[in-house]
Amino acid sequence: MSFELEKAQIMWKLSRKKNWGDSYDRLEHFKRFPNLEKAIKVLQKIEWIIIHKKAGFTGISLNTAYKKEIAEFIWKETNKVLS
Repeated sequence: MSFELEKAQIMWKLSRKKNWGDSYDRLEHFKRFPNLEKAIKVLQKIEWIIIHKKAGFTGISLNTAYKKEIAEFIWKETNKVLS
C-alpha cells in the first residue's frame, strides 16, 4: 500500500465516522495502518488533521477548514487504486 493511499484511508475513516473539528476518534482505533505515526505527522503539518491530547489517550479529527481539499485528496487516491 502506498503512503498516499494510507493517508487517504485514515482520512476516509475519520470522515466516514464524522470526526471533524471537535468530534474526534482515539488514535488506538487506527492501529491497522503500518505508517500511522508518520502519516499523522505529515497530515498535522499541512493542518488537515487536528490532534486532541487527553489525559488517557490521544484523539484525531479532520480540520473543517480544509474539507474540500481533504475530500479531493481522498477521491484522487482511492480512484488510483480502482483504475
